[in-house]
Amino acid sequence: MRERECVQHYLVIYNRRAGKIVRRQWFQTSDTAMAARFEAEREFREEPDLEIVVLGADSWEALRQTHSRYFERVQELAESALEREVSSA
Repeated sequence: MRERECVQHYLVIYNRRAGKIVRRQWFQTSDTAMAARFEAEREFREEPDLEIVVLGADSWEALRQTHSRYFERVQELAESALEREVSSA
């Protein structure tokens, strides 16, 4: 199966404790992105605070919208959730 040409694949390494992305890398195909993910998982296997994922989106900006938890600090996430809760009530 051929991948959609507009989808970009990003390896994202997120430090949960610090609440920030410590590495990001763009790949043309999901296969190369996944290979990089497995390599990063081996590299950082002793780092329990790191979350290593491959995410696909049309652009980095689109990814920021769909996966905002990787881009906002915990306080910002809590405030956003509270605002959504209040506005839906």
